[in-house]
Amino acid sequence: MRDDFLIFGSPFIEQPEIDEVVDTLKSGWLGTGPKVAQFELLFKEYTGSKYALALNSCTAALHLSLLTLNLKSDDEVIVPTMTFSATANAVIHSGANPVFVDCEKRTSNIDPKDIRKKVTSKTKAIIPVHFAGRPCDMDEIMSIAKEYDLKVIEDCAHAIETEYKGNKAGTIGAFGCFSFYVTKNIVTGEGGMVITDNEAYADKIKILGLHGMTKDAWKRFGDEGYKHYQVVHAGYKYNMMDIQAAIGIHQLPRIEIYRKRRQQIWDTYNEAFQDLPVIIPEKNQKNTKHAYHLYTLLIDIDQINITRDQFLNEMTKRRIGVGVHYIALHLHPYYQKSYGYKRGDFPNSEWVSDRTVSLPLSAKLNDNDVQDVIDAVKDIIK
Repeated sequence: MRDDFLIFGSPFIEQPEIDEVVDTLKSGWLGTGPKVAQFELLFKEYTGSKYALALNSCTAALHLSLLTLNLKSDDEVIVPTMTFSATANAVIHSGANPVFVDCEKRTSNIDPKDIRKKVTSKTKAIIPVHFAGRPCDMDEIMSIAKEYDLKVIEDCAHAIETEYKGNKAGTIGAFGCFSFYVTKNIVTGEGGMVITDNEAYADKIKILGLHGMTKDAWKRFGDEGYKHYQVVHAGYKYNMMDIQAAIGIHQLPRIEIYRKRRQQIWDTYNEAFQDLPVIIPEKNQKNTKHAYHLYTLLIDIDQINITRDQFLNEMTKRRIGVGVHYIALHLHPYYQKSYGYKRGDFPNSEWVSDRTVSLPLSAKLNDNDVQDVIDAVKDIIK
């Protein structure tokens, strides 16, 4: 039994971030300013995209990307049911209707075969989620999008480092949306980013993300003389703060170091659990790069006398933090009541939902932490 509780997804914060935040506080510029611009530049260089726009969340990134498409109330956007609620809620807040699609049983990624079945004359976009950091089958998804003239918005909340056949996640579709939430691969506490190669999309997102004011409105308080702004859209308060960016500009250069550590933990888990009545993650596909964001273990509830939820409770008793990614969206009351979904609609996602548990996977974990997780899993399963 551990003396302290092992927090699930605890971020790795180092001294340079702390110093940079202190510098930001002393500078007096706490809101959107030069450090946000610096973070955007670094992220643009990392992804190779033409435009990178920092926001206060990945949810905001998804929402604004959808708004650039000028969707109407009867339009449809295809999303996986095996995802976090933000993916579908962004569609709802854009005025369109989310249409759920099943996942591939072994990867939890959106199933292109089911996408094709769900496309209608009302479909305008697809939001593939690179689940746990594993890239979706983007060749097939982009082929469907081209065939039906659909926009693709990549949900890269788990997938900053992810690559598909030499392309960075987020650069394959029209938009890539990223998260820097406290549990993500790099963090800013809260925060998000949109990347795109389309200048018109980038300009509109920048304006919509700061109250609908002209895109350089933040400069009005600089030392170049006062600049009046104009409101050209009914926008949102989605801007990132310099305090957040101060963390990100030091986290991003370490992203591959952190990924390497998470891969070491991932491989250690795989070796430790391979003979247990559990299903370890699928091997990586050729010509892809996995971001190793979530380590999802599937409990073989058909072979052992314990449910997934009992397993979660037993891990917590042993002072090990765990997560569930995810209970499929169509199993939640809101989407059932609003859109008529029910259990039985998406069998693969339901199979995963009943069995999945996420174990701690953070660059902050030391070898003793990892061994504690392994010992707890083995003790409960056996």
